[in-house]
Amino acid sequence: MDVRIQLHVDGEWRALTVDTRTTLLDALRDRLGVMSAKKGCDHGQCGACTVLLDGRRATTCLALAVAYDGAEITTAQGLTNGGMPHPVSQAFLDHDGFQCGYCTPGQVCSAVGMLDEVKAGQPSYVTRDLARSVELNDEEIRERMSGNLCRCGAYVNIVAAIREVAR
Repeated sequence: MDVRIQLHVDGEWRALTVDTRTTLLDALRDRLGVMSAKKGCDHGQCGACTVLLDGRRATTCLALAVAYDGAEITTAQGLTNGGMPHPVSQAFLDHDGFQCGYCTPGQVCSAVGMLDEVKAGQPSYVTRDLARSVELNDEEIRERMSGNLCRCGAYVNIVAAIREVAR
């Protein structure tokens, strides 16, 4: 069964008709031509498809497009500010936080969402003192970014990039 939906993608309303079984990732890539969300594992395990969905990071390969009719979706491509790279994107460039670059859009979106979570005071599994504000050390960054895999192993540089932006 086909359903007409609207998605607010990277600041622009986009209307499309999708089968109710279409994932949000496939709607973005195959129907709307938004290529910054990548298809990696297609099982929600690698994070290559991560975007900001209504301001929160989400893996789009596990989300059905029809469930997000009217949602605000920001991809790494939409994080630019007047043509300038987002501070997280710039830090990835400055710290060589990528090699092949396949996972980078998902890593960047996840980092932006994670930094917002820290700002909101949300603890992680490794947060030591829940009564104090979260200290974003390397252990916290690694734990919070653990849903995003890098097959090239650029983790040291990814953590350094996020650490710089967090300061």
